[in-house]
Amino acid sequence: MVLLGSTGSIGTAALDIARRFHLPVETLVAGRNTALLNRQIAEFRPKRVVVATREAAKRVDHPHTQYGPEAILEAIEASSSPLVLNALVGFAGLKPTLTAIACGKRVALANKESLVAAGAFVDCSAILPVDSEHFGLWYLLAQRPIDQMTLTASGGALRDCAPAAIEQATLEAVLEHPNWSMGQKITIDSATMANKLFEVLEAYWLFKERFSGPVLIDGVIERSSIVHALIAFKDGSTTAQLARADMRLPIAYTLLERIEAPIAPPCDLTALAPLKFEPICTDRYPLWALKEPLLQNPALGAVVNAANEAAIEQFSQGAIPFGQIARCVLAATERFTTPPESLETIFELDREVRAWCQKR
Repeated sequence: MVLLGSTGSIGTAALDIARRFHLPVETLVAGRNTALLNRQIAEFRPKRVVVATREAAKRVDHPHTQYGPEAILEAIEASSSPLVLNALVGFAGLKPTLTAIACGKRVALANKESLVAAGAFVDCSAILPVDSEHFGLWYLLAQRPIDQMTLTASGGALRDCAPAAIEQATLEAVLEHPNWSMGQKITIDSATMANKLFEVLEAYWLFKERFSGPVLIDGVIERSSIVHALIAFKDGSTTAQLARADMRLPIAYTLLERIEAPIAPPCDLTALAPLKFEPICTDRYPLWALKEPLLQNPALGAVVNAANEAAIEQFSQGAIPFGQIARCVLAATERFTTPPESLETIFELDREVRAWCQKR
């Protein structure tokens, strides 16, 4: 495989699967964590390596090391592997997804922004979902007519804060996720519920053809993160996918033709706390108000993604309070209402939205 984001949590989980099942790794792409990357190079011996910057490249122990966004695309084009696992963070993951598909490769997709921003222009038949929620939906799908899909959310770091206190939440508080350790952006997105909003849009693009009527996709809070997805069928039955929060399970299904051994520890049902599902309330998570508008006009995900990334950057730098993230995104959806008509206009719109958010 070609692994984009090898030193992150998804990337290291993918390499765990490669190690266990002796899978070849052709290309490693990472950011600036060259200490871990060099250990990965020594173990998996990839043909080529790409990092974020020239300075990082100087610290990499590999004769074929390149750096920068264009080098990622060149590495994908030069690879013979039929699979690219895209675990890059943010809008930067879109061009690698498009390049891989254009090269006739399958994409194991953990970069949700690819579909959020450009789902209308991505061939989803080439996509294998890696996010645990979309993997759960795929795992549950049968030939029965579907009524509704539901994704679960942990609720993020501020799920028990009084709504009035959320406005001035500090970066440190926002990053204290109650269930697991993730990267900074996705942890902030979990606290605002942008992460689940993005996953609803991903589910739309991945599974909309399975609905005979309106595309009904919802989200609920399930605090244990044991239930990942549910599907309600037209016959009145509902099925749920339960598994420990271990990304090796969905990754294994993208890398292996057959699964004949346990990938993650099984759930001990007798040891589980009582399962409870809670609504996602807009007084605590204002961004959730965009769910239905985006399902009605999903191409505007490009606006939401650009505004969200711009606002997170400002919040992380201490320039705006936490509550301003949602207000910035909501304002952007009112300011930019014309859906992009092509891939070129998506990149133009992304730049325009970011510049507008910086000037607010």
